[in-house]
Amino acid sequence: MNILVIGGTVFLGRHIVEAALAQGHTVTLFNRGKTNPHLFPQLEKLIGDRQAGDYAALAGRRWDAIIDPSAYIPRAVRELLTAASCDHYTLISSISVYADSGIQGQDEGAAVLTLADPTTEEVTGETYGGLKVLCEQTAAAHHAHVLTVRSGLIVGAHDPTDRFTYWPVRVGQGGRMLAPGAADYALQLIDVRDQAAWIVRCVEQQVTGAFNVTGRPTPIGDILETAKTITQSDAQFVWVDGDWCAENDVAPWQDLPLWIPGDAYAGFHHYNVDKAAAAGLTWRPIADTITHLLAWHESRPADYELKTGLRPDAEAAHLKNAL
Repeated sequence: MNILVIGGTVFLGRHIVEAALAQGHTVTLFNRGKTNPHLFPQLEKLIGDRQAGDYAALAGRRWDAIIDPSAYIPRAVRELLTAASCDHYTLISSISVYADSGIQGQDEGAAVLTLADPTTEEVTGETYGGLKVLCEQTAAAHHAHVLTVRSGLIVGAHDPTDRFTYWPVRVGQGGRMLAPGAADYALQLIDVRDQAAWIVRCVEQQVTGAFNVTGRPTPIGDILETAKTITQSDAQFVWVDGDWCAENDVAPWQDLPLWIPGDAYAGFHHYNVDKAAAAGLTWRPIADTITHLLAWHESRPADYELKTGLRPDAEAAHLKNAL
Protein backbone atom coordinates (compact mmCIF):
# COMPACT_ATOMS: atom_id res chain seq x y z
CA MET A 1 0.00 0.00 0.00
CA ASN A 2 0.97 3.62 -0.50
CA ILE A 3 0.45 5.30 2.87
CA LEU A 4 0.69 8.98 3.77
CA VAL A 5 1.49 9.59 7.44
CA ILE A 6 0.90 13.07 8.81
CA GLY A 7 3.80 13.94 11.07
CA GLY A 8 5.43 10.57 11.63
CA THR A 9 8.55 11.64 13.52
CA VAL A 10 7.50 11.91 17.15
CA PHE A 11 5.87 9.14 19.21
CA LEU A 12 2.88 7.18 17.92
CA GLY A 13 3.42 8.47 14.38
CA ARG A 14 7.03 7.34 14.44
CA HIS A 15 6.05 3.84 15.51
CA ILE A 16 3.28 3.71 12.88
CA VAL A 17 5.85 4.48 10.19
CA GLU A 18 8.13 1.75 11.51
CA ALA A 19 5.26 -0.75 11.63
CA ALA A 20 4.16 0.12 8.08
CA LEU A 21 7.70 -0.21 6.73
CA ALA A 22 8.08 -3.56 8.50
CA GLN A 23 5.04 -4.77 6.56
CA GLY A 24 6.56 -3.67 3.26
CA HIS A 25 4.37 -0.63 2.62
CA THR A 26 5.47 2.50 0.81
CA VAL A 27 5.31 5.43 3.21
CA THR A 28 5.32 9.17 2.54
CA LEU A 29 5.60 11.73 5.33
CA PHE A 30 3.90 15.12 5.43
CA ASN A 31 5.14 17.50 8.10
CA ARG A 32 6.99 20.78 8.69
CA GLY A 33 10.39 19.12 8.53
CA LYS A 34 11.32 20.55 11.93
CA THR A 35 10.94 17.68 14.41
CA ASN A 36 13.48 14.87 14.10
CA PRO A 37 14.09 15.61 10.40
CA HIS A 38 16.93 13.06 10.37
CA LEU A 39 14.51 10.15 10.77
CA PHE A 40 13.60 7.91 7.82
CA PRO A 41 16.02 9.40 5.26
CA GLN A 42 14.91 6.79 2.74
CA LEU A 43 11.31 8.05 2.63
CA GLU A 44 9.66 10.69 0.50
CA LYS A 45 9.05 13.74 2.68
CA LEU A 46 6.54 16.41 1.72
CA ILE A 47 6.88 19.71 3.55
CA GLY A 48 3.90 21.75 4.67
CA ASP A 49 2.41 23.36 7.74
CA ARG A 50 -1.15 22.34 8.50
CA GLN A 51 -1.39 24.97 11.22
CA ALA A 52 -0.98 27.57 8.47
CA GLY A 53 -3.21 25.70 6.02
CA ASP A 54 -0.24 24.91 3.77
CA TYR A 55 -1.05 21.68 1.92
CA ALA A 56 0.44 22.64 -1.46
CA ALA A 57 2.81 19.66 -1.40
CA LEU A 58 -0.19 17.28 -1.45
CA ALA A 59 -1.87 18.80 -4.53
CA GLY A 60 -2.77 16.26 -7.19
CA ARG A 61 -1.53 13.28 -5.14
CA ARG A 62 -3.48 10.19 -4.11
CA TRP A 63 -2.70 7.50 -1.55
CA ASP A 64 -4.28 4.20 -0.64
CA ALA A 65 -4.47 5.39 2.95
CA ILE A 66 -3.78 8.42 5.12
CA ILE A 67 -2.95 7.99 8.81
CA ASP A 68 -3.36 11.19 10.81
CA PRO A 69 -2.00 11.28 14.39
CA SER A 70 -1.85 15.07 14.61
CA ALA A 71 -5.33 16.50 14.04
CA TYR A 72 -6.53 18.48 17.06
CA ILE A 73 -9.04 20.85 15.47
CA PRO A 74 -11.73 20.01 12.91
CA ARG A 75 -10.42 22.51 10.38
CA ALA A 76 -7.21 20.49 10.15
CA VAL A 77 -9.18 17.37 9.22
CA ARG A 78 -11.35 19.17 6.69
CA GLU A 79 -8.42 20.89 4.98
CA LEU A 80 -6.37 17.71 4.82
CA LEU A 81 -9.17 15.64 3.28
CA THR A 82 -9.87 18.44 0.80
CA ALA A 83 -6.21 18.70 -0.23
CA ALA A 84 -5.29 15.00 -0.41
CA SER A 85 -7.12 12.03 -1.90
CA CYS A 86 -7.16 8.58 -0.31
CA ASP A 87 -9.22 5.43 -0.19
CA HIS A 88 -9.04 5.10 3.60
CA TYR A 89 -8.47 7.66 6.35
CA THR A 90 -7.35 6.93 9.93
CA LEU A 91 -7.92 9.59 12.57
CA ILE A 92 -6.12 9.23 15.87
CA SER A 93 -8.68 10.47 18.38
CA SER A 94 -8.83 9.98 22.14
CA ILE A 95 -10.85 8.38 24.92
CA SER A 96 -11.08 11.96 26.18
CA VAL A 97 -14.07 12.32 23.83
CA TYR A 98 -16.39 10.72 26.40
CA ALA A 99 -18.72 12.97 28.36
CA ASP A 100 -18.43 11.27 31.76
CA SER A 101 -15.09 9.96 33.05
CA GLY A 102 -16.78 8.66 36.17
CA ILE A 103 -18.42 5.69 34.43
CA GLN A 104 -16.50 2.43 34.20
CA GLY A 105 -16.73 0.10 31.21
CA GLN A 106 -17.81 2.62 28.59
CA ASP A 107 -17.76 1.34 25.04
CA GLU A 108 -17.77 3.22 21.75
CA GLY A 109 -21.48 3.97 22.01
CA ALA A 110 -21.18 6.05 25.16
CA ALA A 111 -22.13 9.72 25.16
CA VAL A 112 -19.45 12.14 23.93
CA LEU A 113 -18.64 15.72 24.82
CA THR A 114 -20.08 18.83 23.26
CA LEU A 115 -18.30 22.17 23.33
CA ALA A 116 -20.02 25.30 24.54
CA ASP A 117 -18.22 27.09 21.71
CA PRO A 118 -17.78 24.69 18.76
CA THR A 119 -15.92 27.37 16.80
CA THR A 120 -12.97 27.51 19.20
CA GLU A 121 -9.56 26.37 17.98
CA GLU A 122 -7.81 26.82 21.30
CA VAL A 123 -6.67 23.40 22.52
CA THR A 124 -6.70 23.26 26.33
CA GLY A 125 -7.44 20.64 28.95
CA GLU A 126 -11.06 21.78 28.84
CA THR A 127 -11.48 21.78 25.03
CA TYR A 128 -9.25 18.90 23.96
CA GLY A 129 -11.87 16.15 24.19
CA GLY A 130 -14.66 18.18 22.60
CA LEU A 131 -12.40 19.23 19.73
CA LYS A 132 -11.52 15.59 19.12
CA VAL A 133 -15.26 14.85 18.89
CA LEU A 134 -15.56 17.55 16.22
CA CYS A 135 -12.54 16.09 14.41
CA GLU A 136 -14.32 12.71 14.34
CA GLN A 137 -17.52 14.27 13.02
CA THR A 138 -15.63 16.23 10.37
CA ALA A 139 -13.82 13.12 9.18
CA ALA A 140 -17.10 11.24 8.86
CA ALA A 141 -18.62 14.12 6.89
CA HIS A 142 -15.72 14.31 4.42
CA HIS A 143 -14.77 10.68 3.86
CA ALA A 144 -16.69 7.45 3.44
CA HIS A 145 -14.05 5.12 4.92
CA VAL A 146 -12.77 6.32 8.29
CA LEU A 147 -11.06 4.41 11.07
CA THR A 148 -11.34 6.35 14.33
CA VAL A 149 -8.79 5.32 16.94
CA ARG A 150 -9.81 6.53 20.39
CA SER A 151 -6.44 6.25 22.04
CA GLY A 152 -5.92 5.80 25.73
CA LEU A 153 -2.60 6.23 27.50
CA ILE A 154 0.18 5.16 25.17
CA VAL A 155 3.55 4.21 26.66
CA GLY A 156 6.94 3.17 25.38
CA ALA A 157 10.11 4.38 23.74
CA HIS A 158 10.14 7.98 22.47
CA ASP A 159 7.23 9.04 24.69
CA PRO A 160 7.81 12.79 25.05
CA THR A 161 5.61 13.12 28.15
CA ASP A 162 7.56 10.78 30.49
CA ARG A 163 4.26 10.05 32.24
CA PHE A 164 4.82 6.30 32.41
CA THR A 165 8.60 6.41 32.03
CA TYR A 166 8.84 8.05 35.45
CA TRP A 167 7.66 4.94 37.27
CA PRO A 168 10.14 2.27 36.10
CA VAL A 169 12.96 4.82 36.19
CA ARG A 170 12.08 5.85 39.75
CA VAL A 171 11.71 2.24 40.86
CA GLY A 172 15.14 1.50 39.44
CA GLN A 173 16.64 4.21 41.65
CA GLY A 174 15.50 2.27 44.71
CA GLY A 175 14.81 3.35 48.28
CA ARG A 176 11.57 4.62 49.79
CA MET A 177 9.32 6.19 47.16
CA LEU A 178 5.85 7.67 47.07
CA ALA A 179 3.32 5.50 45.26
CA PRO A 180 -0.18 6.65 44.26
CA GLY A 181 -3.35 5.51 45.95
CA ALA A 182 -3.10 1.80 46.62
CA ALA A 183 -1.50 -1.24 45.01
CA ASP A 184 -4.80 -2.28 43.44
CA TYR A 185 -5.33 1.06 41.66
CA ALA A 186 -5.58 0.09 38.00
CA LEU A 187 -3.78 1.75 35.10
CA GLN A 188 -5.04 1.23 31.56
CA LEU A 189 -2.04 1.48 29.24
CA ILE A 190 -0.97 0.27 25.82
CA ASP A 191 2.52 -0.24 24.46
CA VAL A 192 2.97 2.09 21.49
CA ARG A 193 4.30 -0.82 19.41
CA ASP A 194 1.08 -2.80 19.94
CA GLN A 195 -1.08 0.17 19.00
CA ALA A 196 0.96 1.03 15.91
CA ALA A 197 0.95 -2.55 14.65
CA TRP A 198 -2.82 -2.83 15.16
CA ILE A 199 -3.45 0.42 13.29
CA VAL A 200 -1.41 -0.73 10.31
CA ARG A 201 -3.24 -4.07 10.22
CA CYS A 202 -6.59 -2.27 10.30
CA VAL A 203 -5.49 -0.01 7.45
CA GLU A 204 -4.45 -3.06 5.43
CA GLN A 205 -7.88 -4.58 6.02
CA GLN A 206 -9.72 -1.29 5.38
CA VAL A 207 -11.38 -1.44 8.81
CA THR A 208 -13.74 1.44 9.58
CA GLY A 209 -15.58 2.70 12.63
CA ALA A 210 -14.62 3.92 16.11
CA PHE A 211 -12.54 1.83 18.51
CA ASN A 212 -11.33 2.33 22.08
CA VAL A 213 -7.65 1.46 21.74
CA THR A 214 -5.89 1.05 25.04
CA GLY A 215 -4.91 -1.78 27.38
CA ARG A 216 -6.61 -3.96 29.92
CA PRO A 217 -6.65 -2.41 33.41
CA THR A 218 -3.55 -3.53 35.36
CA PRO A 219 -2.95 -2.86 39.08
CA ILE A 220 -0.19 -0.31 39.54
CA GLY A 221 1.21 -2.47 42.31
CA ASP A 222 1.85 -5.23 39.76
CA ILE A 223 3.50 -2.73 37.41
CA LEU A 224 5.80 -1.37 40.11
CA GLU A 225 6.70 -4.84 41.37
CA THR A 226 7.52 -5.90 37.80
CA ALA A 227 9.76 -2.86 37.42
CA LYS A 228 11.42 -3.71 40.74
CA THR A 229 12.19 -7.22 39.54
CA ILE A 230 13.54 -6.03 36.20
CA THR A 231 15.75 -3.35 37.73
CA GLN A 232 16.70 -5.49 40.74
CA SER A 233 16.14 -2.49 42.97
CA ASP A 234 15.38 -2.25 46.68
CA ALA A 235 12.45 0.14 46.15
CA GLN A 236 9.98 0.43 49.03
CA PHE A 237 6.54 1.74 48.08
CA VAL A 238 4.93 4.29 50.39
CA TRP A 239 1.28 4.44 49.34
CA VAL A 240 -0.45 7.81 49.74
CA ASP A 241 -4.08 8.69 49.08
CA GLY A 242 -5.75 11.76 47.63
CA ASP A 243 -6.38 13.40 50.99
CA TRP A 244 -2.72 13.08 51.98
CA CYS A 245 -1.63 14.54 48.65
CA ALA A 246 -3.98 17.51 49.04
CA GLU A 247 -2.65 18.19 52.54
CA ASN A 248 0.97 17.94 51.40
CA ASP A 249 0.72 19.77 48.08
CA VAL A 250 1.48 16.72 45.94
CA ALA A 251 -0.29 16.93 42.60
CA PRO A 252 -1.86 13.79 41.13
CA TRP A 253 -1.06 13.27 37.43
CA GLN A 254 1.92 15.65 37.48
CA ASP A 255 3.85 14.73 40.64
CA LEU A 256 2.49 11.17 40.70
CA PRO A 257 1.90 10.55 36.97
CA LEU A 258 -1.13 8.73 35.53
CA TRP A 259 -3.01 8.74 38.86
CA ILE A 260 -6.31 10.63 39.14
CA PRO A 261 -8.10 9.99 42.45
CA GLY A 262 -11.77 10.62 43.02
CA ASP A 263 -15.12 9.31 41.82
CA ALA A 264 -15.26 11.83 38.96
CA TYR A 265 -12.46 9.89 37.25
CA ALA A 266 -13.41 6.37 38.31
CA GLY A 267 -13.80 5.29 34.70
CA PHE A 268 -10.62 6.86 33.34
CA HIS A 269 -8.61 3.62 33.42
CA HIS A 270 -11.60 1.34 32.79
CA TYR A 271 -12.76 1.77 29.19
CA ASN A 272 -14.19 -1.20 27.30
CA VAL A 273 -11.76 -2.46 24.64
CA ASP A 274 -13.63 -5.58 23.55
CA LYS A 275 -14.35 -4.19 20.08
CA ALA A 276 -10.67 -3.54 19.37
CA ALA A 277 -9.74 -6.95 20.76
CA ALA A 278 -12.26 -8.58 18.41
CA ALA A 279 -10.55 -6.65 15.59
CA GLY A 280 -7.19 -8.17 16.48
CA LEU A 281 -5.72 -5.89 19.14
CA THR A 282 -3.26 -7.75 21.38
CA TRP A 283 -1.11 -6.70 24.31
CA ARG A 284 2.42 -7.76 25.15
CA PRO A 285 3.40 -8.43 28.80
CA ILE A 286 4.11 -5.33 30.86
CA ALA A 287 7.59 -6.72 31.57
CA ASP A 288 8.38 -6.47 27.84
CA THR A 289 7.19 -2.86 27.76
CA ILE A 290 9.23 -1.88 30.83
CA THR A 291 12.40 -3.61 29.62
CA HIS A 292 12.21 -1.97 26.19
CA LEU A 293 11.37 1.42 27.71
CA LEU A 294 14.28 1.35 30.13
CA ALA A 295 16.72 0.38 27.38
CA TRP A 296 15.58 3.40 25.38
CA HIS A 297 15.74 5.68 28.42
CA GLU A 298 19.35 4.64 29.01
CA SER A 299 20.18 5.95 25.54
CA ARG A 300 19.09 9.49 26.47
CA PRO A 301 21.62 12.10 27.59
CA ALA A 302 23.01 11.45 31.07
CA ASP A 303 21.76 14.82 32.30
CA TYR A 304 18.23 14.38 30.94
CA GLU A 305 15.53 15.31 33.48
CA LEU A 306 12.13 13.66 33.31
CA LYS A 307 9.32 16.04 32.43
CA THR A 308 6.88 14.67 35.00
CA GLY A 309 7.10 13.18 38.45
CA LEU A 310 8.59 14.36 41.70
CA ARG A 311 12.13 15.71 41.77
CA PRO A 312 14.34 13.78 44.22
CA ASP A 313 14.63 16.62 46.74
CA ALA A 314 10.87 17.23 46.73
CA GLU A 315 10.10 13.55 47.17
CA ALA A 316 12.59 13.28 50.03
CA ALA A 317 10.87 16.16 51.78
CA HIS A 318 7.43 14.63 51.28
CA LEU A 319 8.55 11.22 52.49
CA LYS A 320 9.28 12.75 55.89
CA ASN A 321 5.53 13.41 56.19
CA ALA A 322 4.45 9.99 54.96
CA LEU A 323 3.98 6.91 57.09
